Amino acid sequence: MKITAIEPGSTGAGLGLKIGADIEAIDGRRVKDIIDYRFKISAEKVLLRVRQNGQVREFDIEKEYDDNLGLEFADFKVRSCANDCIFCFVDQNPKNMRKALYFRDGDFRMSFLHGHYITMTNMGWKEMERVVEQRLSPLYISVHVTDPERRKQMFLYGKDDFFLDKFKYLTENGIELHSQIVLCPTWNDGDYLWQTVADIHQFLPAAKSLAIVPVGLTGHRDGLTNIPPVSKAYARNFLKELEKLDAKYKQEDGSRFIFPSDEWFLKLGNTLPGLKFYENIELDENGVGQVPLFMERWTKGMGDINPNIKTPRKITIGSGMLISSYFREKFIPLLAAVPGLEVNYSPIKNNFMGADNVTVTGLLTGQDIVEQLKGQDLGDAVIFSDRIIREAGDVTIDDMSLEDITEQLGIPFKITSDEPQDFFKLIEEL
Repeated sequence: MKITAIEPGSTGAGLGLKIGADIEAIDGRRVKDIIDYRFKISAEKVLLRVRQNGQVREFDIEKEYDDNLGLEFADFKVRSCANDCIFCFVDQNPKNMRKALYFRDGDFRMSFLHGHYITMTNMGWKEMERVVEQRLSPLYISVHVTDPERRKQMFLYGKDDFFLDKFKYLTENGIELHSQIVLCPTWNDGDYLWQTVADIHQFLPAAKSLAIVPVGLTGHRDGLTNIPPVSKAYARNFLKELEKLDAKYKQEDGSRFIFPSDEWFLKLGNTLPGLKFYENIELDENGVGQVPLFMERWTKGMGDINPNIKTPRKITIGSGMLISSYFREKFIPLLAAVPGLEVNYSPIKNNFMGADNVTVTGLLTGQDIVEQLKGQDLGDAVIFSDRIIREAGDVTIDDMSLEDITEQLGIPFKITSDEPQDFFKLIEEL
């Protein structure tokens, strides 16, 4: 654990700790990572062992329980996933992209810190015990299927990973788990789906939710296992089956246990459940309730700020194809009603990843945006959701920066959060 920054005036600064020093142990126990450090440093009395300038020093510290000494550390190395799932999106990326896009995250620490879904196949019992000891809750678990033989076939793991034993251990020890199924036609639907739901449901109330999302297939699956795409007809049949599952499997208090992602509804049209359907479950980053939450924010936000553009502006808004019909009916009219604002809406086909199947906004590439917008009358600026750079931080998945896109379009290319306040502030600054 190497110190990368020290807050001036903090306990750490007062001890004389320096950037570059290594935290070796707390109370005689090795410090593994930032989570381990936060857990061990929370005591009011700690014995801190540090290696600094080639020497080992120990500090006997009395402190407030929430004093973390004002130290910051380098990021820990993320553990990769132990599986080679037949539907893994990593295997479906085009060739010659940046290395990070081919990394499979299978780290329980990232699940706790950032809500990443993990399969637990590479979690041994020492990691399981650590989760319980340090109360790393909630965790987000990719289940997909619970039948042991089908798990081997879908995960290509090669052996029984004792998934339900691990699930039982965590839930019996008070760790809350949110689960996910990526539904693959002919692979884990039908009887397999019903068995999976029943197996997870038995662990209520610690098993808090089960999200079901349709498999995502790109146009780059040469040599991969055959998985039929989720068609409109399949989505319709699934939502009918979901009604039966929902009626049978509830939380102990009668609240909903199973949550379908928005994509199931968007494939069929523009009618999505209201926010009450989601019962305050926080799963929007998994595509569950994301669109209803977005519209709730905008409907309320527009009323709160009552926008009025002082200098008339014309802008172009873009998105992926999945949301396009819904946006045209529900969202664009909200913007069109704002005085002084003219809006052109141009949804973008994802030719880079496979236009027929990859339709979400978050996977759009800079080159597709440029190719499909260049030469049009785009107005004063082009605005997209910040989801197009969330996976990389400052570039699209094909490594184009906002400045690159701006230069090629010839007008400012901007991104915004889901909050209307941020959107209208951006327009005011044009």
